[in-house]
Amino acid sequence: MPSLYERADIYDMIESSSRDEIIRKDWAAFLGDRKIHSMLDISIGTGTMTLPLWDLEISLFGSDLSQSMLSRCQIKAENKHIPVELKCCDFRDLSCWADHLFDCVVSTGNSLAYVPNVDVLHTLEQMDRHVKPGGYLCFDSRNWEKIQREKQRFYVFNPFYKDGIRVNYLQVWDHNGDGTITFNLLYCFEKNDRIFKKEIFEEHYFPFSKDMAEKKMIEMGYDDIELKPLPCMIEETYFDRIDWYRIIGRKTK
Repeated sequence: MPSLYERADIYDMIESSSRDEIIRKDWAAFLGDRKIHSMLDISIGTGTMTLPLWDLEISLFGSDLSQSMLSRCQIKAENKHIPVELKCCDFRDLSCWADHLFDCVVSTGNSLAYVPNVDVLHTLEQMDRHVKPGGYLCFDSRNWEKIQREKQRFYVFNPFYKDGIRVNYLQVWDHNGDGTITFNLLYCFEKNDRIFKKEIFEEHYFPFSKDMAEKKMIEMGYDDIELKPLPCMIEETYFDRIDWYRIIGRKTK
């Protein structure tokens, strides 16, 4: 089964100027008064979650394992006159960024869970190597504890329209015996009240706990660790009820 990340055209169908504005406002609220002028997103994809930060006067850098996603990110950035430096690499090895340091190094898009837990810890170390003293390490993630506890299987998105086509998007989650979770992504495309095309993709995840990641951040010398729902305008402080979260910590060592 193909990965959605091989089809950047479908991945980006949900994008719109209004969605970009929501993402920008969410980042602004989340970052608050933190002094961040440069940011590296190690799982930038097509730039959906990162390019809107340009309007916050943050210099953008990004890397991703998928060259097709990066190519689309570059085109979008050029169309919006956003300067961004992009590199193709696995986030478990960020040596392509040499000794470049950033005010914030982030992983967006629930990407860390694509690798086993031991590699998540290694990736956090790789990210840390590129954070300036006093800078920030940040990532977002689904609440895997909640998903596993509730054995959640279905995640339904509101239908949206693109070029006169109604797009219905549904995820079905298979909980595997080895503790991993397979996301089956189902897209149905409608015109004149009839489905004329279907696309199915599959993503494989290795759930990890918030506590594991926080402990690693503390070990690496981060404090002021803050967790908020994603998007952060959701008024929920009880972690067990949050579906998706973003976490950030400040480097003090």
